Amino acid sequence: MSVIKVAILGFGTVGEGVYKTIQSHTEELEGVLGRKVEVAAVLIRNKQKKRNIDEDVLITSDFDEILDLPQLDVIVEAIVDKEPPFTFLKQAIQKGCHVITANKEMFAHHGNELLRLAEKHNVSVGYEATVAGGIPVIQTLRQLLNVNRVRHIQGILNGTSNFILTEMREKKHSFSAALSLAQAKGFAEADPTNDVEGYDAFYKTMILSRIAFGEEPNWEEVGREGITSITSELIESAEKHGLRFKHIASICMEGGQINATVRPALVGKSHPFYSIEGVENAVNVNSDIVGSITLQGPGAGMFPTASAVIEDLVYVCQNQSTNKNYKKTISVNYGDKEGNGDELWFIQGLSKDYKNPLITWIAQSTDDTAVIQTTREEREKLINQQKVTSCFQILGEYEKLGNNKEVTLAVL
Repeated sequence: MSVIKVAILGFGTVGEGVYKTIQSHTEELEGVLGRKVEVAAVLIRNKQKKRNIDEDVLITSDFDEILDLPQLDVIVEAIVDKEPPFTFLKQAIQKGCHVITANKEMFAHHGNELLRLAEKHNVSVGYEATVAGGIPVIQTLRQLLNVNRVRHIQGILNGTSNFILTEMREKKHSFSAALSLAQAKGFAEADPTNDVEGYDAFYKTMILSRIAFGEEPNWEEVGREGITSITSELIESAEKHGLRFKHIASICMEGGQINATVRPALVGKSHPFYSIEGVENAVNVNSDIVGSITLQGPGAGMFPTASAVIEDLVYVCQNQSTNKNYKKTISVNYGDKEGNGDELWFIQGLSKDYKNPLITWIAQSTDDTAVIQTTREEREKLINQQKVTSCFQILGEYEKLGNNKEVTLAVL
């Protein structure tokens, strides 16, 4: 029986998880693929560090040694940064290897080039693990896009930010205390900028945009806002209105163009993201036939991410084209360009006595926060005139506490 030879680049959390999963699921992989899967090599940075890897596996810090192997079918990349991973994967594709990556920053910047190169060399690129960890959102979108036209995608795409917001609400921690706990648990890096400032979610959003719409918005025009401005006081005030803060990425087709944002927003109990807590991720997809579906699950960690890589391993070894539907599609406009209609906003600092015929007061708490209904244009005026100190959009249905009346102005 022939063997599928795999090399793993990087042996951190993801790389080790992939290695262990291949070892523990040998029979399952052989049953699906009809061939045994073996790890032939592992690329590491420090050869002196002891690792639990079989003796017959090449362990090297020189990528050329891996490329020189007499048989190499698949390369799994689980490093960080754009370089050298991008160069490694280009060389692997040119050698005729299928490649799989979990590197969302690199793939957001260079995914198009890798896919074009793979098509030229008749190999496949797997990238399920670049978005939402163990949630099979990319595979789901591939299936949906056979006939369905995606209208709108929203997602909680960063487990670190979600964990911090959950801790701040449940444990009444400050942002800095919740961040320190995330770092202690290994959910956040020593430098957490990519997570808490929204860059990680931004890269994933661009990847999703390409799959759903075949293109992406101008990166410079995407509103990206992190969670560092969210205070314990804001979270407590939102709870009084029955709302929870979530860091949400959103992509939709509006007015004939793709619009995307990554920002904190508020959701009520009827929203599918309301109960997404801790390091969990979730993605809601709205399309013209199936309607609205939500996928949720672990967004990070050794085995959830390894699961996505292993499913990609099966996918590429069956030599299925990963360029499928990765092209400009006929999309249905989700609506008029944002800003033309009334929306719901959670605000802080606006006086109860403030009068404006274009603003409707929906709910007012005992402190200086309130829920209002107005247009995006009026909301911008309030901010520019320094009438409010904080302002966040409410997504989905809003139900006033103690009142069964629901207001729905911002849809999924």
